[in-house]
Amino acid sequence: MVRILVNDGIEADGKLLLEEAGYEVNTTKVPQDELMKELPKYDVIIVRSATQVRKDLIDACPNLKIIARGGVGTDNIDVDYARSKGIEIITTPAASSQSVAELAMGHIFMLSRFLHRSNREMSGGDFKKLKSAYAEGIQLKGKTLGIVGFGRIGQELARIALAMGMNVMASDPFIKETDLTIGLYNSKDVKLSVHLRSYPLTEVLKNCDFISLHTPALSKPLIGAEEIAMMKKGAIIVNCARGGVIDEQALLDALESGQLGGAGLDAFKNEPNPRADLLNHPRISVSPHIGASTVEAQANIGLELADKIIAFFGDDK
Repeated sequence: MVRILVNDGIEADGKLLLEEAGYEVNTTKVPQDELMKELPKYDVIIVRSATQVRKDLIDACPNLKIIARGGVGTDNIDVDYARSKGIEIITTPAASSQSVAELAMGHIFMLSRFLHRSNREMSGGDFKKLKSAYAEGIQLKGKTLGIVGFGRIGQELARIALAMGMNVMASDPFIKETDLTIGLYNSKDVKLSVHLRSYPLTEVLKNCDFISLHTPALSKPLIGAEEIAMMKKGAIIVNCARGGVIDEQALLDALESGQLGGAGLDAFKNEPNPRADLLNHPRISVSPHIGASTVEAQANIGLELADKIIAFFGDDK
């Protein structure tokens, strides 16, 4: 029988699907320092971002066949080493794309109309003064959104932006061009098809009013002082990808100088303890790395994990 340790949680439907396939599923969390003892009993471990699956743990688990990550990033897993041992790495890139894209657009809304600040200041504040202070918001229709990383999440964000009347420029070294279909609500017949091609990163930085980042974790920042200097003065940047994709000090410097008009951050370099000057900056809209944290996304993650695990083992239970 296939034994599965779900160490960072799974939605009920995903757990049920695995159990109906005949697998033993344990959802009791094992502390990191006890995994070396407990994990050798299992064929599969399912994690999110909390549990670390490193070389020493992999070496201690000769029966381990799958490391499954509920989400996209695999920073907490020694992926190459696990694969060298014949262990399958499973992620769920399709499950949370819509939720992450919607959060990125949420930060764009917040920053374009100062909602992140007015929401804090309205209670106890001077209404007329605040009305005047936040009277210079910008509308999004007609503005250009640059999407850096044009995979599933980037393409979902493009659909949202295009539907709102924004222009979209994408940059992705692996996706040269693609066709997007935007369906109309409650209509099976009327759809809008849009052909988009990928531009060099420098072109996107120079020409866009908003930049949204959707790349994997990188060894060094993709956006630093040099890249920020290329951007339009007053542009707004959003990171709902991974911490460290933006040089945080360069970001703060650019906000202080006025080169950037604002930033939306859902991912930070030093999680779970981000820099206080980022969290409290008046031109930064923040959220605690919740891109995939919707009811729908979590349910989809559980189901996608279950489907992929069942497909891997087939009838061998």
